[in-house]
Formats: sequence, structure tokens, C-alpha cells
Amino acid sequence: MADQPTSFKQSLTLMDATMIVAGSMIGSGIFIVSADITRNVGSAGWLIAVWLITGFMTITAAVSYGELSGMYPKAGGQYVYLKEAFNPLAAFLYGWSFFAVIQTATIAAVGVAFAKFLAYLVPSVSEDLVALDLGFLKISPAQLVAIVLILFLTYVNTRGIKSGKLIQTTFTVTKLASLFGLILFGFIMFKGDVWNANWTDAWNLHNLGSTESLTMAAALGAIAASMVGSIFSSDAWNNVTFIAGEIKNPQRNIGLALFLGTLIVTIIYVSTNVMYTAVLPLDEIASADKDRVAVAASHAIFGNVGTIIIALMIMVSTFGCNNGLILAGARVYYTMAKDGLFFKPAGELNKFFVPQWSLWVQGIIACLWSMSGKYGQLLDMISFVVVIFYVMTIMGIFILRRKRPDLHRPYRAFGYPFLPAIYIVMGISFCILLIIYKPQFTWPGLIITLTGIPLYYIAMARKKGAA
Repeated sequence: MADQPTSFKQSLTLMDATMIVAGSMIGSGIFIVSADITRNVGSAGWLIAVWLITGFMTITAAVSYGELSGMYPKAGGQYVYLKEAFNPLAAFLYGWSFFAVIQTATIAAVGVAFAKFLAYLVPSVSEDLVALDLGFLKISPAQLVAIVLILFLTYVNTRGIKSGKLIQTTFTVTKLASLFGLILFGFIMFKGDVWNANWTDAWNLHNLGSTESLTMAAALGAIAASMVGSIFSSDAWNNVTFIAGEIKNPQRNIGLALFLGTLIVTIIYVSTNVMYTAVLPLDEIASADKDRVAVAASHAIFGNVGTIIIALMIMVSTFGCNNGLILAGARVYYTMAKDGLFFKPAGELNKFFVPQWSLWVQGIIACLWSMSGKYGQLLDMISFVVVIFYVMTIMGIFILRRKRPDLHRPYRAFGYPFLPAIYIVMGISFCILLIIYKPQFTWPGLIITLTGIPLYYIAMARKKGAA
């Protein structure tokens, strides 16, 4: 088509980009995963420490990505960085994992989380009911709501970046204000006896229900297992790099948005968990119904109406989170298609300057994950692979400093080489600990990633055949 756009429009400001970082990170995790973390570490101090370690890793990675985003300010983000630092195969394996599970299963999980909390207000959409019984598969009303949400947000984002950014900014500002409000009211309702009980012997790392400290090996395993949840809750900060082609002054604004967004979210996450320990005994955090710690905390703060308040907050949070994930993810497939490594229609823009085909194929896979009900287990299993790709990308900074010293770097990685090196060591340590102590969190994600190798060579063969 003669009038088909061939490039993205730069229409996103620093504020928009920061809201995409923060909005994509904050989904339902902060409201839930602290229960599992507490069960693993058994103390208030280590609960907060797990979130601080994760926050440090996230901010360090984000400011390191600033250098790469300044060097390659175009759509595709992490996929592009891996291709430039390593090779097209490494980039494709990331893109394949991203499409197969990382982004699409996350979209599904966040969509179902929205529906689960809608059920507090509309019981007929409960996950415990059966809407469709296909014999081999039972689909709940919550899963159907998730599918409708995914399809709606996908449609909205096919109508142009302005629609997507309006939803993103509005919902992210709302959920940030709501979370700050929850934290504030939590500290106003501070319970001294609960706080003292939680913070007495706060650094004794042990299994909840036992006062006996864990051995060093068991302690390291417990911390690694705990961080699966906190890393999942802090992931997706890199989504803003995927839409670099649509951000004004990307060399400056992407790096700033990464830093500001991850800093804001880390402060909120740590403060929220400190607030939990101020209103709920540790055993109540660990044993919250269906791990919904925020519901228990909100009930302790506001009484019976607290359940409705937190349900509305999580609905706002997950709605905005999914919009950011859907908006950004499709740009990776667009760039892969431009490289001849994905379906050709994915590399085309519609009249609204967005990759409509990529958006819809991503939405369909996310809907399939929603129906399967297996996204939760897969997301646990993919944390290992996600961190490996983050580590590889940050290694890319060192590689490109030697490989492309001549390339313009409007922004240099903060604390280089020390902070990026610390992240690499921490990331590798996390992965090794999972391999040793929680292998069930490692091999499934690794298998999914490695299945991309034959797909890459098939795509390359087709590309050569078409040339």
C-alpha cells in the first residue's frame, strides 16, 4: 500500500515513558507475593531485605540499560542490544522466549488477576466457577474476563499510540496515588504490638513455625526461592526500551525514564512491605487467604470495606499494567520481522503508525495462555531465563565498549564498571542458587528458550530462500 507508514511517530514524552516503566512493573505481585516470601524467610527483616536486594538489582540494571538505549534508540530494545553485542541467534532466543512465554504469559496472568479481584465486586466472575466445560479443559468466568480484557486493550492499542498512552498515564498515576494512600493509612493505623513482635529477632532466617535458624546452604536457597516472586513483581521495567522509536529525544528520555520509574516502584514496594509488618503479624502475612496479603492488610486498616478498596486498587493496577505490556511487547515482534526472523506481516505498521498484526498475534497467544491456566507455573519457571537475558544484556555494555568504542554514547552506565559488574555477579548467583536448590524453577524455562534454536535456523533458511 502506497500510504502505509514505514516508521513510528515520536509522540511519547518523558512523563509518558516513566509511566510505562512504573505502570508495566506494578501489576498484582506486590499485593500477593509477600506471603510466599515470608514463608520462605520467616522474618520481617529478611522480607524487607529480599525486596531491597531486588530493588537494587532492578535499578542497577535499569541505569545500565540507559547506555544501551542511548546507543540504539529504536524499536525492539533488549532484542536489539543482544543482537548488537552478541549475535542474531542470542537476540532471536530472547525474542522467541519473550513471545512464547515471558510477555504473553505475563499478560495472561495479569488479566486473570484483574478478574480475580473483580470477583470481590461481581461474584459471578469467580475463578472457582465453571463457565465452559470442554471435557479436557474447564474455563472459569475469570479466565473469560481476562480474555475480554486482553482483546479490548489490544484493540485500543491498534488505534494508535495516543490511545494507549492515555490509558497508561491515567491508570498509572491513579495506582501510584492509591498505593501511596494505602501505605499512608497503614502507618496511620500502626499497631505497636504487631510491629514489636514482627521486628523482634527480625534477622533470624528460618522456616516459619520454627525458631531454628537455617544453615547457610538452606538460607541461600530460601532467599533465591523468595526472589522468584519479587523479581516477577519487579519485571517489565525494560518494556519502555521496546518503544524507543516512539519516544521524543530517546537518547535522553529512555535512560531517565528507566531510572525514575524503577526508583519510584522500588520505594513503593519496600514501603508497602514495611507497612504490612506494621499492621499484620508475620504468620498472618504468610497465611493470607490465597496469598492476598494486601486484602488482609486493607481489612486490618479499613475494616470490612477494606476488601472492596483493595479489589478496586488491584483492578486499576492490573488494567494499567496489562495496557503497558500489550503496548510495548508488539514492538519486539515488529523488529524481529524486520530482521526476517518473525512472520512478515508483524513488520508492518497500520494507518495509525502501530504494528497492528503484532498486537493481535500477541493477544491471541496471551488469550490461549489465559485459557490454559498454566501461566502461573510458567512465570515461576521463566524467572531464571529472564535474569539470564538481563545478565547477558548488561554484559553487552562491556562487550560494546570494546567492540564499538566509536559509537556515540549520550548517556553512560552509572557506576561503570562496578555497578554493572555487581548486577552480573548477583544475577549469576541467583541463577546458580535456583539450579542447585530449586531446579523446578530452571529447566522448563530453559527448554522453552532452547526450542528457539531450530526455529532460528528454519527462519534463516527461509530468509535466504526468499533473497
